[in-house]
Amino acid sequence: MSIIRRTNRAKSTKPARSRSASLKVKRCCLSTSTNAIRLPPYERMLFDTWGNQIQTLCLLPLMSGKTMLGVLKLAQCEEKVFTTANLKLLRQIAERVAIAVDNALAYQEIHRLKERLVDENLALTEQLNNVDSEFGEIIGRSEAMYNVLKQVEMVAQSDSTVLILGETGTGKELIARAIHNLSGRSGRRMVKMNCAAMPAGLLESDLFGHERGAFTGASAQRIGRFELADKSSLFLDEVGDMPLELQPKLLRVLQEQEFERLGSNKLIQTDVRLIAATNRDLKKMVADREFRNDLYYRLNVFPIQLPPLRERPEDIPLLVKAFTFKIARRMGRNIDSIPAETLRTLSGMEWPGNVRELENVVERAVLLTRGNVLQLSLPDITAVTPDTSPVATESAKEGEDEYQLIIRVLKETNGVVAGPKGAAQRLGLKRTTLLSRMKRLGIDKDALA
Repeated sequence: MSIIRRTNRAKSTKPARSRSASLKVKRCCLSTSTNAIRLPPYERMLFDTWGNQIQTLCLLPLMSGKTMLGVLKLAQCEEKVFTTANLKLLRQIAERVAIAVDNALAYQEIHRLKERLVDENLALTEQLNNVDSEFGEIIGRSEAMYNVLKQVEMVAQSDSTVLILGETGTGKELIARAIHNLSGRSGRRMVKMNCAAMPAGLLESDLFGHERGAFTGASAQRIGRFELADKSSLFLDEVGDMPLELQPKLLRVLQEQEFERLGSNKLIQTDVRLIAATNRDLKKMVADREFRNDLYYRLNVFPIQLPPLRERPEDIPLLVKAFTFKIARRMGRNIDSIPAETLRTLSGMEWPGNVRELENVVERAVLLTRGNVLQLSLPDITAVTPDTSPVATESAKEGEDEYQLIIRVLKETNGVVAGPKGAAQRLGLKRTTLLSRMKRLGIDKDALA
């Protein structure tokens, strides 16, 4: 606190150094006094308001904990009005004013953060609206997805067979649909079939069709998928699950563009563009004689590898936004805001189920949300996300958590992640998985050297 009194003392002939009393109060928060003549113009003006009368200026610091919020200035025309009793009361008033100022500043900060959240949501919405319509529901601005979409554009206009590879839930069907929509066959509907969902005994009939009486229960002629897809595209999902005995017939269609219905000797010509997809390692299946190598070569003309979601975390905010709006609209709900902390939490997770798992988590959050701001708690996520803690060749020591374990192994391997002697190998993880966890935990291997 500072008490400043104005006196009638003549001005000094020495040049006065103007020093703000308010600044002095702010710096030390202690009582101080000074000659009004030596005040800077702004504070001297407070005295000049009352002319040449003797006046007193009281400065009280407004404190919130150890933080100085400002200075409360009180001016009086009487010299001895600021008595000890009055000053005690003024200090109490200053404390309450400080609380009010602190609350006002907090409200401003909340308002600023709310405006920032709105801006972030608008930016995400704009990014979603800018996604090329030709790629349908594919959402992604990451470099990994950019490379995938570049490949889609390159191969779409040809009739080459495409093999889409990727983990479960990475969006293989969406990529197949984008290839079809960008092709010259887009005028006809793409025909699709899941090889893993069809019993082996019915798969051949479903693919190639059958004549009446071809087998028990074949009471009428049936047109197969290859015939339906003539002049269009046929998407065979989970082609790695196709029975070995049926693979030569698929190979024949790819080579000759002709087939026979079950129970018929008549050759049917077809003009089909095949797009296949699998989450299995076909190379390993060929080595294990679970998949024909000649069919593999026919399918593998133009492979497209889809990145798992953990390798493109920058796409997660866009996906969350899209899923939230789509699901909320379907449920007749109005959710127009997603907290930044929620997006950061979701972006830091590994998502073993990829985009499909993320969509399920968002749908659960929409169901549980009351109001127009998406509500998502960590228990909600862990309830549906499997434990991905490292099951490693290098086990954690007593009391050591995942962060400490990774730090220790990185130090022991001199920051080497990949390779037979790298940290990923010792932890029993893929290189990409370890890098994803390091990013989530904020671990910089270069800083450990």
